Amino acid sequence: MTHVVLDASAILALLKGERGASKVAGVIADASVCAVNQAEVISHFVHLGAPLEDIRAMLGALPYIVVPADDALAWEAGDLRSMTASAGLSLGDRFCLALAKRVGAPAYTADKAWKDIAGDAGAKVVVIR
Repeated sequence: MTHVVLDASAILALLKGERGASKVAGVIADASVCAVNQAEVISHFVHLGAPLEDIRAMLGALPYIVVPADDALAWEAGDLRSMTASAGLSLGDRFCLALAKRVGAPAYTADKAWKDIAGDAGAKVVVIR
């Protein structure tokens, strides 16, 4: 059962040993990640020049569940645009929030702006730093 949903920023904080990593480490065994957010993490390391095989091994060692971005999740993420635009949330951010709403779990992120829109978006948000 998923107890939290991780944003790409939370996963990156964990993998890079940044501030907030311990909060993510404490919940990762009970976490889900939207495939869109997984793609953001993969893109980050590809941009840094890491071989895809290394990225696959690194992420494959993490115990979270990757959830596909289906049609219903796309509609929810799209609908979140109007209430999250003022905080500058990206499409990936909205997919994370949409998944958190779907499973009734808090979204973990490093982005403090999420706190400003959490109530309007109907999602619980935990800022890791």
